[in-house]
Amino acid sequence: MFRPKLPDVPTLPTSTVTPQQTQAPAPSAGRPVAPYVGIGAGAVAAVVVVGVVLTALLAAVAVTAVSVAIAAVVLRSLVNGADRR
Repeated sequence: MFRPKLPDVPTLPTSTVTPQQTQAPAPSAGRPVAPYVGIGAGAVAAVVVVGVVLTALLAAVAVTAVSVAIAAVVLRSLVNGADRR
């Protein structure tokens, strides 16, 4: 009663014969592709180098910020300790 009714499975034709077609080769534009491949590889290398440099700079800034924060906590504790003596 609540089961969905599934459609019948269509039958595929058993065999069809298609005529053989031959294609002529595409005409060449006359320009070599190799220079464009070199430009693409150079661009990818440049993007990778820039990414590595930016990541290194970000890591350096993060390490510097942590060091300054630790130094500030140590100096604050030293100044507070000197006032209590």
